[in-house]
Amino acid sequence: MIILDTLEDFQRIYRAGKKWQRCMEAINNLNNILPDVFYSVGDSLVYRLAAGSVEKAGLFEGHRRYFEVHYYLSGHETVEYADKKTLTPEVAYRDESDREYFCGKGEARTLVAGNVAIFENHEAYRFSESSGVKKAILKVTVEETYFLNK
Repeated sequence: MIILDTLEDFQRIYRAGKKWQRCMEAINNLNNILPDVFYSVGDSLVYRLAAGSVEKAGLFEGHRRYFEVHYYLSGHETVEYADKKTLTPEVAYRDESDREYFCGKGEARTLVAGNVAIFENHEAYRFSESSGVKKAILKVTVEETYFLNK
């Protein structure tokens, strides 16, 4: 997991490439969207605004076709993450949902307003506690700018 302190850090480090520009396009549109409704930018990014506490997750969640970017607007949230290789597979990968689940232990970090977290595909994560969280969740395809036809 990559944690950046501010959106400005994110913009400075990840400014090149269409997928990063689309991330900023989505973030710049947050004032115009409804919570918990998915929106898209092109065919390589979907995003939504999430608010409120999350239920403590029992299993780690991992992805293969999308990586996630979480931009925290308010509140705080604790996330535990680990390399998938160090975890035990619990529920096999499903292509339809792009999810797989694991059990085990990881490293915990608390994310706060202003942080940008990038959840990489070689890792899995689970959330353990949150308070007053409002964040943008962006799902970005690992392909460069388009989906491959199956």
